[in-house]
Amino acid sequence: MKTKTAKETLAVMTEIVLPNDTNTLGNLMGGKLLHWLDICAAISAHRCSNRIVVTAAVNHVSFAHPIKLGDIITLEAKVSRSFTSSMEVIIDVFVEDHRTGAKTKCNDAIYTFVAVDQMGSPINVPEIVPESEQEHQRFAAALRRRELSLILAGKMKAEDATELKKLFD
Repeated sequence: MKTKTAKETLAVMTEIVLPNDTNTLGNLMGGKLLHWLDICAAISAHRCSNRIVVTAAVNHVSFAHPIKLGDIITLEAKVSRSFTSSMEVIIDVFVEDHRTGAKTKCNDAIYTFVAVDQMGSPINVPEIVPESEQEHQRFAAALRRRELSLILAGKMKAEDATELKKLFD
């Protein structure tokens, strides 16, 4: 199976926060952000696998900085690592300064997707080959996150988590 670079999985979405997207404080509702994150991440996972993808897990979402009514935000998603049929996707959220156009990272998220065939059964996905320093860091961290997830789900014994053990050696 052909390998892909993380760059080949890049998905970018730009949205403007409208009144219907906000809570009573004028901030973007978390559920709306989750919706946009899921769509952007799904596009990235699809670009990796060229198959139907389904959300398997929302592993992490940071709501580090509020996003205000009228803000223009950009979501950038890339597959950080693929496994047999699953892909970890990291999404960075940037808010744009109205005056300068400068983008500042305000939130991020990590989702897991699984590629499936027409019957809904998992299928193999291409391996991701990291290129940049950030991609290499995210690639390595993805395996540690996966091991931790498998341990918590009871699908792996802690003593078998070789990458996690390296953190404590």
